[in-house]
Amino acid sequence: MRITGKAKTVLFLMACLGVMTGLSAASVPLYRLFCQATGLNGTTQRGTQAPGAINDRVRIDFDANVSPKLPWKFAPELKSDTIDVGARDMAFFTATNLSDHPITGSATYNVTPAQAGKYFTKIQCFCFTQQTLKPGETARMPVIFFVDPKIATDPDTRDVQTITLSYTFYPVDSGKAAS
Repeated sequence: MRITGKAKTVLFLMACLGVMTGLSAASVPLYRLFCQATGLNGTTQRGTQAPGAINDRVRIDFDANVSPKLPWKFAPELKSDTIDVGARDMAFFTATNLSDHPITGSATYNVTPAQAGKYFTKIQCFCFTQQTLKPGETARMPVIFFVDPKIATDPDTRDVQTITLSYTFYPVDSGKAAS
């Protein structure tokens, strides 16, 4: 059986469609991995242990936001803290469910300036899992982190004196609209 020119074109286009579909399905996880590896757009790193303090300090500003669709109050306990670069540190945020029913939220995060993201490492964070609050419940949520000492030797970040860690809570789609 001989394949005609039109059939070859159709087969070629179908193959291209399959490749493009595969790439689009993989783009989100690949982009996430790329951002985590490079710190692009303020994406922070995940770690298990701080390397130890060096003789350098940086101020961390904490920012908290809530989607208008989520009836929660969310705020950092401290607006800022000055920490030792390389040392393990902890900050707390509080969230209160202002509704009359349980609601699950999920926090997104970023760091500014964006180039500092690859040096900001979280050991433990409430943002790693979804948070469910009962009606009127208030939860105190920790984030354990450190700033990698390499920030002091990178030409793009060695002059960074303040890093802002920002969170935004969104409702988790559970099939019900938040009220």
